[in-house]
Amino acid sequence: MRHLWLTAWADIVESLRARWFLVYSLVFGGIIVLLFLFGVTESRVMGFTGLTRLLLTYIQLTMAILPVFVLVTTVRSVAGDREAGVFEYLLSLPVGLGAWYWGKFLGRFLVVFLPVMGAMVLGVLWGVLRGAAVPWGLFLYYTALLMTLAWCFLGIGFLISSLTRSSDVAQGGAFIVWLTLLLFLDLILLGVMIREGLPPEVAVGIALANPMQVFRTASMLLFDPQLVLLGPSAYVILDHFGRIGYMVYALVYPALLGSLFAGAGFLWFRRSDLP
Repeated sequence: MRHLWLTAWADIVESLRARWFLVYSLVFGGIIVLLFLFGVTESRVMGFTGLTRLLLTYIQLTMAILPVFVLVTTVRSVAGDREAGVFEYLLSLPVGLGAWYWGKFLGRFLVVFLPVMGAMVLGVLWGVLRGAAVPWGLFLYYTALLMTLAWCFLGIGFLISSLTRSSDVAQGGAFIVWLTLLLFLDLILLGVMIREGLPPEVAVGIALANPMQVFRTASMLLFDPQLVLLGPSAYVILDHFGRIGYMVYALVYPALLGSLFAGAGFLWFRRSDLP
């Protein structure tokens, strides 16, 4: 356990020195600043004002940015060390492969999650100073959603990084995965439904296997309890899950998926890199 946390700390320090972390932090901090400048906290949309409106806007923007940032910055974790030829040096240290792999995983999770969380906390503090009411339930659930989304795509990134032999191939694979999940949000799924005549339950099941769609639907559910924006597919989701059931599913499924991918990446890494 000590070696695991030392590896995590080493990855955190290395990431803090990297330029991508500066850009990553500025992006999410800049989003909050822009939302303040455009007066989102004073606007009223569908009855939502103040911090509620700010959090709703921020969570939708995060859904588009966070997955690709996590994938692109994570896939170099294992593949980059392999390409640089430092594994021989690492294997000579008294650190097990499990401690090294999971230490890097936990360290990278903290690095990618804290800026997102920090920007949201900054928005809440600003609202408190302005005298706005804090929707604590919304804030805590969105925090948990962001945590599971980061965990899920971190697991996908580590699996890709373990499977590939160079950082360039890993980054290409990360973009393909992200684009595939992005297209399955609407375009491809609608095409499959129209062409194949799929039953609504099957089409919705395919959509809810996509962690990005799960996150998107859960973020909508808090301000649209009947999921009117989704149209007829809302009946399938609410009939099978219920509102509370789907909110729990949106937290559990991405977390399990990320853990499964990370575990598969570790098994492949251990098998392929041990002499």
